[in-house]
Amino acid sequence: FSVLNQSDIVAAASSVTGIFTILLSAIAGISLLVGGIGIMNMMLTTVTERTREIGLRKAIGAKKKDISIQFLTESVMLTFFGGLFGFIFGWAIAWGVTKFTGIPTQVSLFSVILAFSVSAVIGIVFGYYPARRAASLNPIDALRYE
Repeated sequence: FSVLNQSDIVAAASSVTGIFTILLSAIAGISLLVGGIGIMNMMLTTVTERTREIGLRKAIGAKKKDISIQFLTESVMLTFFGGLFGFIFGWAIAWGVTKFTGIPTQVSLFSVILAFSVSAVIGIVFGYYPARRAASLNPIDALRYE
């Protein structure tokens, strides 16, 4: 015969919850990496498309810092709006779960701040290389670029 008590059941449930947390964290990390690579690709394409504009700005006196800040700002705003749409989508799902299943859900302020912070960090990290590449363009070569 076997005896089960509440602490054994709680330990098993805690173990399963820990495994799901690790699994979901891994999936979220991979998603952030893929999204960041997509942001970097988009920003590199933007740098290529706007090479003449960058050359013109540098020719009239823009510093490397100005060009870098412009592209980093664009990257952060792109990820910010992605985070905003993600927040709206998550809030709608939480509302739908509460409405249709009766299970009370709540979106905490901490999770919203954390989501937007991670979004901004992803924009900065993956937008740094394209911004640096744009800032290091030679203005003469950039103005000749076709």
